[in-house]
Amino acid sequence: MTGKILISACLAGLPVRYDGAAKPLAHAAVERWRAQGRLVTLCPELAGGFQVPRPPAEIENGMNGDDVLDGRARVLEISGGDVSTAYVDGARIALDVAQQNGCRHALLIDGSPSCGSGFVYDGTFSGIRHAGQGVTAALLRRSGIAVYSDREIDRLVADIGEDG
Repeated sequence: MTGKILISACLAGLPVRYDGAAKPLAHAAVERWRAQGRLVTLCPELAGGFQVPRPPAEIENGMNGDDVLDGRARVLEISGGDVSTAYVDGARIALDVAQQNGCRHALLIDGSPSCGSGFVYDGTFSGIRHAGQGVTAALLRRSGIAVYSDREIDRLVADIGEDG
């Protein structure tokens, strides 16, 4: 066994999303990696101190996780509460866990203000999404960890290869 993979807890089947749901990713590679003990399961939002359920949150003004990390944007709950600090804390914990476990790859749920890697929502809570990444995905990438969305599982499999 080589190369551990950080995986969003909701993709691993745990009911940790803001609405108390899971989004289990059914794929032979995920099952194989689980059996091999290669998956490191984490929810950055829970790591940052949130509970389940919790109010939905989005990155404001059509911005993304890089903007939050650089202090140019905030993560806001639907009520307007600023939860940026908890998102950044969760991202830092996720990075620490990934590094401690030797994870060079992360498989994260798309659309999340934490884990989104291809798209996030625009901050209006109207279902409008745009290209961008969440806070955790941005921090992991800045630190050299390759991030893949749940829609990119086949690309992750190809990039890791059978020996990965």
